[in-house]
Amino acid sequence: MSCTTILVGKNVSYDGSTMVARNEDSPSGQFTPKKFVVVDPKNQPRKYKSVISKVEIDLPDNPMRYTCMPNAVAGEGIWGAFGVNEKNVSMTATETLTTNERVLAADPLVIYEKEQGTKGEKNYVPEKFGGIGEEDMVSITLPYISSARDGVKRLGSLLEEFGTYELNGIAFQDQTEIWWLETVGGHNWMARRVPDDKYVIMPNQLGLDYFDFDDAYGDEKEFMCSKNLKPLVEKFHLDLSLDGKFNPRDAFGSHSDTDHAYNTPRSWVLMRFFSPSAAKWDGCNADYNPESNDIPWMNTPDRKITVEDIKYALSNHYQGTPYDCYKKDDSPEKNKYRSIGINRNNVMGLVQIRPYMPDELKSIEWISLGSNPFNAAIPFYAFVNDTPDYLKNTTGMATTSDFYWTNRIIGALADAHFHDTGAIIGRYQQKVVALTSKIINDTDAEFVINKPADAQKFLTETNDRIAKIAKEETDKLLNEVLYVASNKMKNGFALSDA
Repeated sequence: MSCTTILVGKNVSYDGSTMVARNEDSPSGQFTPKKFVVVDPKNQPRKYKSVISKVEIDLPDNPMRYTCMPNAVAGEGIWGAFGVNEKNVSMTATETLTTNERVLAADPLVIYEKEQGTKGEKNYVPEKFGGIGEEDMVSITLPYISSARDGVKRLGSLLEEFGTYELNGIAFQDQTEIWWLETVGGHNWMARRVPDDKYVIMPNQLGLDYFDFDDAYGDEKEFMCSKNLKPLVEKFHLDLSLDGKFNPRDAFGSHSDTDHAYNTPRSWVLMRFFSPSAAKWDGCNADYNPESNDIPWMNTPDRKITVEDIKYALSNHYQGTPYDCYKKDDSPEKNKYRSIGINRNNVMGLVQIRPYMPDELKSIEWISLGSNPFNAAIPFYAFVNDTPDYLKNTTGMATTSDFYWTNRIIGALADAHFHDTGAIIGRYQQKVVALTSKIINDTDAEFVINKPADAQKFLTETNDRIAKIAKEETDKLLNEVLYVASNKMKNGFALSDA
């Protein structure tokens, strides 16, 4: 899946939370409805089988309850996207990454192969299972981890044992740490802890630009990796450094023409947004431009980062630059680069883990569905035993009865009338987020004072109230956007016969 991920260390978030956010985007020409669910331990399988790769994995007998955002339509597997378990540990899965031919030759991907011929005959070739992929990772990892570091180790061990058929980046988060894991070839991986005073921007491109093998094979304070990663680098001459400073992006990544249109511009525009004073981002003498191969993996923001900043960033369409797809002029650079807020956004999930709150209140999941420039991020508590009907009953048919499809319809209508609907959508975004955030603030205060006996029931009911407001305000927005779009139809005529 094509996606964009933002990681924010606790010392540069506005309230001391760790924050991890990711757009899950469909491939070109596809749109994937998503639903918000809770997986109870009794419903977690003990033997997992992948739909795509057919791999079978025995799972532990002690899963935790967790939330996730799976595909609403069955057929290609679960695709859990992101979620939080009952110990306030979160993960995203995944950011699809790029690599190069040298890596794939050294450690080939583990791809499913169908059986060939007839069993018992001379030329029969049996079925060969593939490795694990994005479809599987939340389901086989999140219910069994007690910390972000623990998540890296569990998924890393699964990758080494079963392999993978694709290149992915995965974030793990608890109230203290964020770790970023990138797969390398079919069986290898590396991970780095995000410094508390930094943020990270990840488009669909292998991102790590520094790695410390001594730490990874030693204390594992800031780095971890598969046991065979360094021998792989040495055996196949993957280190391209001239100064001895190993750069994973050069060794394992890519710098293709496609990257320069699809990936690196997203890093450029968001670092330009969060860290305008860190470098010269524009003009002939810029330190970095949209096609630079050396845009840093992490940076220091000019100020602390809020939830609203992250949502705005993950809705970005290069506004304020010559590349904005909604510019009114027909300049040759318009729509040159792939937007972050794109028509194929399925879901934006932002997990905020608040260290200053009781365990039951720590994790908030901010959820947007559909194309991000036209939607809002709505907050929900993660410590619940059920999710609102408005988000969990998504189907494969367009309807105004659920959050995904209502947002998808609004985006399709508003896109053609961007400048006529922009103010309406802006007012909606501010109002609905303010109203639902107020409920979070009030619920936090009430919970701390009254300490309800059944915390899950209390927070589940709160989420239902939030979803009710989201539905009311989103329905109003649809009504307004439809009115504008109807008046702008090509077959309109000013002389009325009514």
